[in-house]
Amino acid sequence: MNSTLPLPVALPPDVRLMNTVSVLLGLLLGAMALALGMAWLVRQPAFNLSAIRVGGELTHNNAVTLRANVAPKLAGNFLTVDLAATRAAFETVPWVRRAVVQREFPNRLKVVLYEHKAVAYWGPQGESRLVNSEGEVFDANPGDVENEELPLLNGPKGQAPQVLQAYQALFPLFEEMDAVLEQLQLSDLGSWRAQLDSGASIELGHGSLAEVQTRARRFIDTVPQVSSRFGRDVESADLRYGSGYALKLRGVTTGDIADAVVKKKKR
Repeated sequence: MNSTLPLPVALPPDVRLMNTVSVLLGLLLGAMALALGMAWLVRQPAFNLSAIRVGGELTHNNAVTLRANVAPKLAGNFLTVDLAATRAAFETVPWVRRAVVQREFPNRLKVVLYEHKAVAYWGPQGESRLVNSEGEVFDANPGDVENEELPLLNGPKGQAPQVLQAYQALFPLFEEMDAVLEQLQLSDLGSWRAQLDSGASIELGHGSLAEVQTRARRFIDTVPQVSSRFGRDVESADLRYGSGYALKLRGVTTGDIADAVVKKKKR
């Protein structure tokens, strides 16, 4: 016996339209209810920021002072506060290099700060700019620097990492002649000049760091022989010669040895 299934009956167009509109209205009302619920939720006092926990290796900043200075700049609560803006607010504080900000449910912020580690002054003498261990230049109060014997570096804008690298390479070389490299400058034309703790000025010339190191090595290996011969300290030296350097000793007249060219040490 054969059975026949009834064919589906197509709904009239106006009924289909009403069904579609009903579904869309339902979705719209659901979305509005969700939005109102979220708006109500974020306004609840339970999500008001109650604390900002500040951590990290703080040497030049105090956590209590930091919170007091930064908190008034923050807008919103735990759910709505802008973490990027919060991070930027902390990074405007002197000596703060980087800030990491996280939410701590239900109403706190955790902030970890990384401070600059000053390794040198930067720029003309007397300015308040410093260079950190990453070669980044930053502004700070010189009175906050613990180490008063930081060297002075200078050079064109954006060249602080290069100058710091050169200083770190040259410092141990001059230590071999019991001298301290106190200042290192890179001119706009790419020429290097050093000043030692004795006040001696050393023209290191142009070229790559390896070339500058080679000239400095030649000078350091030979100058003690000359200075001990005359019993005088170096006043200035010019290493920009291909096979030697020009030397001036303190208190020695030009007729004796001032500006004499010292040849390479024989191997």
